[in-house]
Amino acid sequence: MATTKWVLDPAHSELQFKVKHLMITTVTGSFNDFSAELTTDNENFEHSAISFKAGVSSIDTGNKDRDGHLVSADFFNAEEFPSVSFESTSFKQVDGDYKLEGNLTIKGVTKPVALNVEFGGTAQDPWGNTKAGFTLSGKINRTDFGLTYNAALETGGVMLSEDVRILGELQFAKEA
Repeated sequence: MATTKWVLDPAHSELQFKVKHLMITTVTGSFNDFSAELTTDNENFEHSAISFKAGVSSIDTGNKDRDGHLVSADFFNAEEFPSVSFESTSFKQVDGDYKLEGNLTIKGVTKPVALNVEFGGTAQDPWGNTKAGFTLSGKINRTDFGLTYNAALETGGVMLSEDVRILGELQFAKEA
């Protein structure tokens, strides 16, 4: 059976992360520079091979000082580890949506992760391109990947949660 390659439409996609700050609010960050592709051999995308890569220096939280701290050696160490990457090991349909499993690499550490994927469907754009949309969600523990920076609070607790939520809105274009 022939395979079909789909490439990310970056103008209609986003990749974000969310972390609790002071354990009372959530800060959202985005990777402004990322790419992804999927390869499939069927119409329902089950068993597709999926990969993505995000440029660490493209982190944007809406605060330049915080962004600078995140790309420093305290967190992602963009100078030594310029990207975050993911390679799927499984993409299975579950109740109309999907469970995506694969290996996530952050700061030179690779760990298996499982993400939920909602399939938005396919459509043809006004120029005749076939597009497919997916909503990605999941959670990782940042310390598993060497992102251990934190500070104890005088009132107890810590400044940053270890849990990081990952969210993506991904639109892919089918290659001819």
